[in-house]
Amino acid sequence: MVNSTSFAPWNDPHAKPLIQFKNVTKRFGAFVAIEDLTQDIFAQEFFALLGPSGCGKTTMMRMLAGFETPTQGQILIDGQDMANVPPNKRAVNMMFQSYALFPHLSVWENIAFGLKRDGKSKSEIETRVAEMLRLTRLEKFKSRKPHQISGGQRQRVALARSLAKGPKLLLLDEPLGALDKKLREETQFELMDIQEKTGTTFVIVTHDQEEAMTVASRVAVMDEGRIVQVDTPDKIYEEPNSVYVADFIGDVNLLRGQATARKDGSGDGGISIAWAMEQPDLIASNADQALTNKSVTLALRPEKVAISKERPPEDGPSGINALEGTVIDIGYLGNLSTYHVQLADGTMIKAQATNTRRVARRDISWEDTVWVSFTTTAGVVLEG
Repeated sequence: MVNSTSFAPWNDPHAKPLIQFKNVTKRFGAFVAIEDLTQDIFAQEFFALLGPSGCGKTTMMRMLAGFETPTQGQILIDGQDMANVPPNKRAVNMMFQSYALFPHLSVWENIAFGLKRDGKSKSEIETRVAEMLRLTRLEKFKSRKPHQISGGQRQRVALARSLAKGPKLLLLDEPLGALDKKLREETQFELMDIQEKTGTTFVIVTHDQEEAMTVASRVAVMDEGRIVQVDTPDKIYEEPNSVYVADFIGDVNLLRGQATARKDGSGDGGISIAWAMEQPDLIASNADQALTNKSVTLALRPEKVAISKERPPEDGPSGINALEGTVIDIGYLGNLSTYHVQLADGTMIKAQATNTRRVARRDISWEDTVWVSFTTTAGVVLEG
Protein backbone atom coordinates (compact mmCIF):
# COMPACT_ATOMS: atom_id res chain seq x y z
CA MET A 1 0.00 0.00 0.00
CA VAL A 2 1.25 3.51 -0.85
CA ASN A 3 1.86 5.84 2.08
CA SER A 4 0.10 8.91 0.73
CA THR A 5 1.83 11.26 3.17
CA SER A 6 5.30 10.48 1.81
CA PHE A 7 4.45 9.42 -1.75
CA ALA A 8 5.86 12.09 -4.05
CA PRO A 9 8.02 10.51 -6.79
CA TRP A 10 7.61 13.64 -8.93
CA ASN A 11 9.93 15.40 -6.46
CA ASP A 12 12.63 12.73 -6.83
CA PRO A 13 15.01 13.50 -9.74
CA HIS A 14 16.00 9.80 -9.85
CA ALA A 15 12.43 8.43 -10.07
CA LYS A 16 11.58 6.86 -13.44
CA PRO A 17 8.12 7.77 -14.82
CA LEU A 18 5.72 5.02 -15.84
CA ILE A 19 4.13 7.25 -18.49
CA GLN A 20 5.90 9.91 -20.54
CA PHE A 21 4.22 12.30 -22.97
CA LYS A 22 7.00 13.88 -25.03
CA ASN A 23 6.01 16.91 -27.13
CA VAL A 24 2.72 15.26 -28.09
CA THR A 25 0.42 17.05 -30.54
CA LYS A 26 -2.89 15.63 -31.78
CA ARG A 27 -4.81 17.21 -34.63
CA PHE A 28 -8.21 16.33 -36.03
CA GLY A 29 -8.07 18.06 -39.40
CA ALA A 30 -7.48 21.75 -38.67
CA PHE A 31 -8.49 21.37 -35.02
CA VAL A 32 -5.64 21.00 -32.51
CA ALA A 33 -6.89 18.84 -29.62
CA ILE A 34 -3.50 18.50 -27.86
CA GLU A 35 -0.66 20.95 -28.43
CA ASP A 36 3.00 20.12 -27.77
CA LEU A 37 2.25 18.42 -24.44
CA THR A 38 5.00 17.01 -22.24
CA GLN A 39 4.08 15.32 -18.96
CA ASP A 40 5.34 12.49 -16.72
CA ILE A 41 3.09 10.23 -14.63
CA PHE A 42 4.63 7.88 -12.06
CA ALA A 43 3.87 4.31 -11.01
CA GLN A 44 1.21 4.02 -8.28
CA GLU A 45 -0.03 7.56 -8.85
CA PHE A 46 -3.71 8.43 -8.87
CA PHE A 47 -3.42 11.13 -11.54
CA ALA A 48 -6.39 13.32 -12.51
CA LEU A 49 -6.90 15.11 -15.82
CA LEU A 50 -9.27 17.95 -14.99
CA GLY A 51 -10.81 20.52 -17.29
CA PRO A 52 -13.92 21.69 -19.13
CA SER A 53 -15.46 19.85 -22.07
CA GLY A 54 -13.27 20.04 -25.16
CA CYS A 55 -10.01 20.78 -23.33
CA GLY A 56 -8.28 17.60 -24.59
CA LYS A 57 -8.34 15.39 -21.48
CA THR A 58 -10.24 12.50 -23.10
CA THR A 59 -8.00 12.70 -26.18
CA MET A 60 -4.96 12.28 -23.89
CA MET A 61 -6.55 9.21 -22.35
CA ARG A 62 -7.52 7.69 -25.69
CA MET A 63 -3.95 8.11 -26.95
CA LEU A 64 -2.68 6.31 -23.83
CA ALA A 65 -5.13 3.48 -24.48
CA GLY A 66 -4.12 3.26 -28.15
CA PHE A 67 -7.48 4.33 -29.60
CA GLU A 68 -5.90 7.49 -31.05
CA THR A 69 -2.41 8.04 -32.50
CA PRO A 70 -0.39 11.20 -31.83
CA THR A 71 0.11 13.46 -34.85
CA GLN A 72 3.53 14.36 -33.46
CA GLY A 73 5.60 13.35 -30.46
CA GLN A 74 5.99 10.20 -28.40
CA ILE A 75 4.07 8.38 -25.69
CA LEU A 76 6.15 5.96 -23.61
CA ILE A 77 4.81 3.44 -21.08
CA ASP A 78 7.45 1.89 -18.86
CA GLY A 79 10.12 3.18 -21.25
CA GLN A 80 8.53 1.58 -24.35
CA ASP A 81 7.38 3.74 -27.26
CA MET A 82 3.69 2.99 -27.86
CA ALA A 83 3.67 4.16 -31.50
CA ASN A 84 3.28 0.67 -32.98
CA VAL A 85 1.70 -1.13 -30.02
CA PRO A 86 -2.02 -1.88 -30.56
CA PRO A 87 -4.51 -1.37 -27.70
CA ASN A 88 -4.83 -5.10 -26.89
CA LYS A 89 -1.05 -5.45 -26.50
CA ARG A 90 -0.66 -2.64 -23.95
CA ALA A 91 -0.52 -3.25 -20.18
CA VAL A 92 -3.41 -0.80 -19.98
CA ASN A 93 -7.10 -1.22 -19.28
CA MET A 94 -9.85 1.37 -19.67
CA MET A 95 -13.05 1.75 -17.70
CA PHE A 96 -15.75 3.69 -19.51
CA GLN A 97 -18.48 5.89 -18.04
CA SER A 98 -21.14 3.49 -19.34
CA TYR A 99 -19.33 0.53 -17.62
CA ALA A 100 -20.04 -1.59 -20.76
CA LEU A 101 -21.06 -4.67 -18.76
CA PHE A 102 -22.49 -7.71 -20.54
CA PRO A 103 -26.18 -7.79 -19.48
CA HIS A 104 -26.59 -11.56 -20.08
CA LEU A 105 -23.58 -12.48 -17.92
CA SER A 106 -23.47 -12.64 -14.14
CA VAL A 107 -21.19 -10.45 -12.03
CA TRP A 108 -18.74 -13.37 -11.74
CA GLU A 109 -18.78 -14.00 -15.50
CA ASN A 110 -18.32 -10.30 -16.30
CA ILE A 111 -15.19 -10.15 -14.14
CA ALA A 112 -13.87 -13.44 -15.60
CA PHE A 113 -14.49 -12.47 -19.24
CA GLY A 114 -11.08 -10.95 -20.02
CA LEU A 115 -9.23 -13.73 -18.20
CA LYS A 116 -11.05 -16.38 -20.25
CA ARG A 117 -10.17 -14.56 -23.49
CA ASP A 118 -6.52 -14.57 -22.41
CA GLY A 119 -6.66 -18.36 -22.05
CA LYS A 120 -6.08 -18.49 -18.30
CA SER A 121 -6.65 -21.82 -16.58
CA LYS A 122 -9.86 -22.51 -14.67
CA SER A 123 -8.10 -22.41 -11.29
CA GLU A 124 -6.30 -19.14 -12.16
CA ILE A 125 -9.59 -17.55 -13.20
CA GLU A 126 -11.42 -18.70 -10.07
CA THR A 127 -8.65 -17.44 -7.79
CA ARG A 128 -8.39 -14.06 -9.50
CA VAL A 129 -12.16 -13.48 -9.71
CA ALA A 130 -12.55 -14.39 -6.02
CA GLU A 131 -9.80 -11.89 -5.21
CA MET A 132 -11.52 -9.14 -7.22
CA LEU A 133 -14.90 -9.89 -5.61
CA ARG A 134 -13.33 -9.52 -2.15
CA LEU A 135 -11.53 -6.33 -3.13
CA THR A 136 -14.72 -4.69 -4.41
CA ARG A 137 -17.01 -6.26 -1.75
CA LEU A 138 -19.21 -8.01 -4.31
CA GLU A 139 -19.05 -11.63 -3.04
CA LYS A 140 -22.79 -11.65 -2.20
CA PHE A 141 -23.72 -10.45 -5.70
CA LYS A 142 -21.54 -12.73 -7.83
CA SER A 143 -24.50 -14.66 -9.29
CA ARG A 144 -26.62 -11.62 -10.13
CA LYS A 145 -26.94 -9.99 -13.54
CA PRO A 146 -26.08 -6.27 -13.96
CA HIS A 147 -29.74 -5.20 -13.99
CA GLN A 148 -30.23 -6.86 -10.58
CA ILE A 149 -27.70 -4.67 -8.77
CA SER A 150 -27.42 -0.92 -8.04
CA GLY A 151 -25.51 1.69 -10.03
CA GLY A 152 -22.74 1.80 -7.45
CA GLN A 153 -22.40 -1.99 -7.53
CA ARG A 154 -22.27 -1.99 -11.36
CA GLN A 155 -19.49 0.58 -11.10
CA ARG A 156 -17.55 -1.79 -8.83
CA VAL A 157 -18.11 -4.72 -11.21
CA ALA A 158 -16.64 -2.67 -14.06
CA LEU A 159 -13.70 -1.76 -11.84
CA ALA A 160 -13.14 -5.39 -10.80
CA ARG A 161 -13.24 -6.51 -14.44
CA SER A 162 -10.75 -3.80 -15.41
CA LEU A 163 -8.34 -4.79 -12.62
CA ALA A 164 -8.69 -8.56 -13.04
CA LYS A 165 -5.95 -8.78 -15.69
CA GLY A 166 -3.51 -6.89 -13.45
CA PRO A 167 -2.81 -3.90 -15.75
CA LYS A 168 0.05 -1.54 -14.93
CA LEU A 169 -2.26 1.31 -15.78
CA LEU A 170 -6.01 1.77 -15.43
CA LEU A 171 -7.72 4.60 -17.30
CA LEU A 172 -11.03 5.86 -15.89
CA ASP A 173 -13.18 8.03 -18.14
CA GLU A 174 -15.69 9.97 -15.98
CA PRO A 175 -16.30 6.72 -14.02
CA LEU A 176 -18.65 8.19 -11.41
CA GLY A 177 -20.70 10.47 -13.64
CA ALA A 178 -23.80 8.24 -13.56
CA LEU A 179 -23.96 8.06 -9.75
CA ASP A 180 -25.92 10.37 -7.45
CA LYS A 181 -23.95 12.82 -5.31
CA LYS A 182 -23.93 10.84 -2.06
CA LEU A 183 -23.01 7.57 -3.76
CA ARG A 184 -20.39 9.34 -5.87
CA GLU A 185 -18.70 10.69 -2.74
CA GLU A 186 -18.72 7.25 -1.09
CA THR A 187 -17.35 5.61 -4.24
CA GLN A 188 -14.51 8.15 -4.50
CA PHE A 189 -13.09 6.85 -1.21
CA GLU A 190 -13.62 3.24 -2.33
CA LEU A 191 -11.65 4.00 -5.50
CA MET A 192 -8.81 5.48 -3.46
CA ASP A 193 -8.77 2.45 -1.17
CA ILE A 194 -8.72 -0.02 -4.07
CA GLN A 195 -6.01 1.93 -5.87
CA GLU A 196 -3.81 1.89 -2.75
CA LYS A 197 -4.39 -1.82 -2.13
CA THR A 198 -3.60 -2.88 -5.72
CA GLY A 199 -0.77 -0.39 -6.35
CA THR A 200 -2.12 0.08 -9.89
CA THR A 201 -1.52 3.44 -11.53
CA PHE A 202 -4.87 5.18 -12.06
CA VAL A 203 -5.43 8.02 -14.52
CA ILE A 204 -8.89 9.56 -14.21
CA VAL A 205 -10.57 12.00 -16.58
CA THR A 206 -13.12 14.25 -14.91
CA HIS A 207 -14.66 17.72 -15.12
CA ASP A 208 -15.69 17.51 -11.45
CA GLN A 209 -13.23 19.57 -9.39
CA GLU A 210 -14.27 18.04 -6.06
CA GLU A 211 -13.78 14.55 -7.44
CA ALA A 212 -10.29 15.32 -8.77
CA MET A 213 -9.27 17.04 -5.54
CA THR A 214 -10.56 14.13 -3.43
CA VAL A 215 -9.05 11.13 -5.22
CA ALA A 216 -5.87 12.34 -6.90
CA SER A 217 -2.27 12.39 -5.75
CA ARG A 218 -1.76 15.05 -8.44
CA VAL A 219 -4.13 17.06 -10.59
CA ALA A 220 -3.41 18.34 -14.11
CA VAL A 221 -5.65 21.29 -14.96
CA MET A 222 -6.18 21.51 -18.73
CA ASP A 223 -7.31 24.25 -21.07
CA GLU A 224 -7.50 24.15 -24.88
CA GLY A 225 -5.14 21.23 -25.38
CA ARG A 226 -2.54 22.33 -22.84
CA ILE A 227 -1.80 21.46 -19.22
CA VAL A 228 -1.71 24.81 -17.41
CA GLN A 229 -0.78 23.51 -13.94
CA VAL A 230 0.13 20.15 -12.43
CA ASP A 231 0.40 19.82 -8.68
CA THR A 232 -1.00 18.19 -5.56
CA PRO A 233 -4.64 19.11 -4.78
CA ASP A 234 -3.70 21.41 -1.88
CA LYS A 235 -1.18 23.34 -4.00
CA ILE A 236 -3.65 23.66 -6.90
CA TYR A 237 -6.23 25.12 -4.51
CA GLU A 238 -3.98 27.26 -2.32
CA GLU A 239 -1.33 28.26 -4.87
CA PRO A 240 -2.89 28.51 -8.35
CA ASN A 241 -0.42 29.71 -10.97
CA SER A 242 -2.95 31.65 -13.03
CA VAL A 243 -6.32 33.37 -12.88
CA TYR A 244 -7.70 30.52 -15.03
CA VAL A 245 -6.75 27.86 -12.47
CA ALA A 246 -7.93 29.95 -9.50
CA ASP A 247 -11.29 30.51 -11.20
CA PHE A 248 -11.70 26.90 -12.36
CA ILE A 249 -10.92 25.22 -9.04
CA GLY A 250 -13.55 25.78 -6.37
CA ASP A 251 -15.29 29.04 -5.50
CA VAL A 252 -13.28 32.27 -5.57
CA ASN A 253 -13.53 36.06 -5.47
CA LEU A 254 -11.44 37.71 -8.19
CA LEU A 255 -10.59 41.35 -7.53
CA ARG A 256 -8.67 43.07 -10.34
CA GLY A 257 -6.54 46.17 -9.93
CA GLN A 258 -3.15 47.87 -10.20
CA ALA A 259 -0.25 46.86 -7.95
CA THR A 260 2.01 49.26 -6.04
CA ALA A 261 4.96 48.27 -3.85
CA ARG A 262 4.60 49.12 -0.18
CA LYS A 263 6.91 49.16 2.82
CA ASP A 264 6.10 48.45 6.43
CA GLY A 265 8.18 48.76 9.55
CA SER A 266 9.75 45.33 9.04
CA GLY A 267 10.96 45.97 5.51
CA ASP A 268 9.20 44.29 2.60
CA GLY A 269 5.46 44.85 2.93
CA GLY A 270 4.26 43.20 -0.29
CA ILE A 271 1.92 45.27 -2.44
CA SER A 272 -1.20 47.39 -2.26
CA ILE A 273 -3.85 47.02 -4.97
CA ALA A 274 -5.88 49.96 -6.25
CA TRP A 275 -9.00 48.19 -7.49
CA ALA A 276 -12.13 50.35 -7.29
CA MET A 277 -13.12 54.02 -7.06
CA GLU A 278 -13.88 55.16 -3.51
CA GLN A 279 -12.73 51.82 -2.08
CA PRO A 280 -9.59 51.46 0.06
CA ASP A 281 -6.59 49.76 -1.50
CA LEU A 282 -6.27 46.07 -0.68
CA ILE A 283 -3.08 44.97 1.04
CA ALA A 284 -1.35 41.70 0.09
CA SER A 285 1.73 41.34 2.26
CA ASN A 286 2.56 37.94 0.74
CA ALA A 287 2.69 39.23 -2.87
CA ASP A 288 5.84 39.55 -4.96
CA GLN A 289 6.91 43.18 -5.39
CA ALA A 290 7.98 42.33 -8.93
CA LEU A 291 4.28 42.78 -9.75
CA THR A 292 4.58 46.53 -9.03
CA ASN A 293 2.87 48.73 -11.68
CA LYS A 294 1.26 45.66 -13.28
CA SER A 295 -2.38 44.70 -13.62
CA VAL A 296 -3.06 41.98 -11.06
CA THR A 297 -5.89 39.85 -9.71
CA LEU A 298 -6.34 39.03 -6.05
CA ALA A 299 -7.82 35.51 -5.84
CA LEU A 300 -9.62 35.16 -2.53
CA ARG A 301 -11.45 32.04 -1.37
CA PRO A 302 -14.85 32.72 0.32
CA GLU A 303 -13.90 30.67 3.41
CA LYS A 304 -11.05 33.12 4.03
CA VAL A 305 -13.41 36.11 4.07
CA ALA A 306 -14.94 36.94 7.48
CA ILE A 307 -18.35 38.60 7.75
CA SER A 308 -19.60 40.67 10.69
CA LYS A 309 -22.05 43.44 11.54
CA GLU A 310 -19.33 45.50 13.21
CA ARG A 311 -16.21 46.78 11.53
CA PRO A 312 -13.25 44.65 12.69
CA PRO A 313 -10.62 46.58 14.70
CA GLU A 314 -8.08 48.28 12.43
CA ASP A 315 -5.21 46.89 14.47
CA GLY A 316 -6.62 43.33 14.23
CA PRO A 317 -5.52 40.65 11.71
CA SER A 318 -8.43 41.40 9.33
CA GLY A 319 -8.78 45.12 10.06
CA ILE A 320 -6.59 46.36 7.22
CA ASN A 321 -8.69 44.73 4.47
CA ALA A 322 -12.23 45.57 5.57
CA LEU A 323 -15.02 46.49 3.14
CA GLU A 324 -18.60 47.57 3.86
CA GLY A 325 -21.53 46.18 1.91
CA THR A 326 -25.07 44.82 1.90
CA VAL A 327 -26.15 41.18 2.09
CA ILE A 328 -27.92 40.40 -1.19
CA ASP A 329 -28.24 36.63 -0.96
CA ILE A 330 -27.52 33.76 1.43
CA GLY A 331 -26.87 30.18 0.35
CA TYR A 332 -27.55 27.69 3.15
CA LEU A 333 -25.50 24.51 2.70
CA GLY A 334 -26.14 22.82 6.04
CA ASN A 335 -22.70 22.92 7.62
CA LEU A 336 -21.95 26.40 6.27
CA SER A 337 -23.58 29.42 4.64
CA THR A 338 -22.34 31.52 1.73
CA TYR A 339 -23.14 35.23 1.91
CA HIS A 340 -23.24 37.35 -1.26
CA VAL A 341 -22.33 40.88 -0.21
CA GLN A 342 -22.63 43.82 -2.61
CA LEU A 343 -20.14 46.65 -2.05
CA ALA A 344 -20.87 50.33 -2.72
CA ASP A 345 -19.27 50.17 -6.20
CA GLY A 346 -21.43 47.16 -7.17
CA THR A 347 -18.75 44.47 -6.69
CA MET A 348 -20.09 41.23 -5.26
CA ILE A 349 -17.98 39.47 -2.60
CA LYS A 350 -18.70 35.97 -1.36
CA ALA A 351 -17.98 35.12 2.28
CA GLN A 352 -18.49 31.79 4.02
CA ALA A 353 -19.24 31.11 7.67
CA THR A 354 -19.67 27.84 9.55
CA ASN A 355 -23.18 27.29 10.89
CA THR A 356 -22.49 26.79 14.60
CA ARG A 357 -26.04 27.78 15.56
CA ARG A 358 -29.50 27.13 14.13
CA VAL A 359 -30.66 29.24 11.19
CA ALA A 360 -33.41 30.86 13.27
CA ARG A 361 -30.75 32.30 15.59
CA ARG A 362 -28.47 33.59 12.83
CA ASP A 363 -27.64 37.26 13.42
CA ILE A 364 -26.94 38.21 9.76
CA SER A 365 -29.82 38.26 7.28
CA TRP A 366 -30.82 39.63 3.88
CA GLU A 367 -30.41 43.41 3.35
CA ASP A 368 -28.20 43.75 6.44
CA THR A 369 -25.27 46.16 6.30
CA VAL A 370 -22.13 44.14 7.05
CA TRP A 371 -18.35 44.20 6.88
CA VAL A 372 -16.37 41.62 4.94
CA SER A 373 -12.72 41.36 5.89
CA PHE A 374 -9.63 39.24 5.35
CA THR A 375 -5.99 39.08 6.39
CA THR A 376 -3.15 40.45 4.27
CA THR A 377 -2.05 36.88 3.47
CA ALA A 378 -5.50 35.38 2.78
CA GLY A 379 -5.41 35.76 -1.01
CA VAL A 380 -3.09 34.88 -3.89
CA VAL A 381 -1.99 37.72 -6.18
CA LEU A 382 -1.74 36.71 -9.85
CA GLU A 383 -0.63 38.71 -12.84
CA GLY A 384 -3.36 39.61 -15.27
